[in-house]
Amino acid sequence: MRILYFLEVPALIFNSIPQTSFRMSSQVKTISAFVEGAPPGELADVIADIKALTIDTPNLVSELGPAFQRYNEEQFATVKLPGSSQNVIISSHNSLGDGRYYDVESSSSFAFDHTTQKASVVQSHVLEGSQVDLVKSILKNLGPHVAEHFPNASYGAFPIEDDSKIAILVVANKYSPNNFWNGRWRSLYIYETLTSSLTGSIKVDVHYYEDGNVRLLTTKPISATALSSASSVVREIAVAEQKYQEEINKGFNNLSEGAFKGLRRQLPITRQKIEWEKIAGYRLGQDIGAVEGVAVEGVTVERVVVERNDMIRWLEQEHAMKR
Repeated sequence: MRILYFLEVPALIFNSIPQTSFRMSSQVKTISAFVEGAPPGELADVIADIKALTIDTPNLVSELGPAFQRYNEEQFATVKLPGSSQNVIISSHNSLGDGRYYDVESSSSFAFDHTTQKASVVQSHVLEGSQVDLVKSILKNLGPHVAEHFPNASYGAFPIEDDSKIAILVVANKYSPNNFWNGRWRSLYIYETLTSSLTGSIKVDVHYYEDGNVRLLTTKPISATALSSASSVVREIAVAEQKYQEEINKGFNNLSEGAFKGLRRQLPITRQKIEWEKIAGYRLGQDIGAVEGVAVEGVTVERVVVERNDMIRWLEQEHAMKR
């Protein structure tokens, strides 16, 4: 298992370029990177920041459509269809093109606005092809597993590559902005019907931003063979996810008792009151960055990330350059 903490301050250096279209393209490319790196549940905040800090360029957000689409599809964004209480998944695997997606269980297709993350224009969509029965059987077996292990999750199964493979997706979100953290669990598995093999990955993304700006990103590759039925596929998924959850818990305990314990400093006894209001901020990012490369029983601390604050600083600089 590998846990990535990283401190990343992009080198955003731009010269004054007379070609407006070229400069606009450069801005779009840079801001798109911030959009695609938005933490779970914080895309709307990133968009609001962009709008507030680029008042002189009102058309900028409209140029970010491709970045919003990549973000939503990669992050398995979820949305409730009009008149429904169930969330459905947005991904490249269930895309119909032209901004429309489909959901197998509700037998419907819908339009999705990648900027507002809203669904509309729901229509009937009946799945066809040689793998319909297998897809529905996987969904039937996957439902109880998701309900048992995730308090709030969405899942889907979609035939891909001319019905030769089936993409199986699970996404669970937990947002707690009042406590300054948000998190997401994403699982993607590809089942090959011809070889009865399963490959995929589990990704966890957690952002904490109270007295610092720390982001946890983990990735766990999964593979298995000789899975001849829907029940065996889901059983393998359940075992892999349970094992990974235990690995993460163990990794956190080891980090807490090992590398992070070394970051704690003894406070001197001065018998004076601490003037907290004069303290500009904590050095959380720098301190964690000091343990870069530390390995604790299979868990590697590599980097610590600061991303949204960097975007705001860069946009402010860009705005100042225009004045």
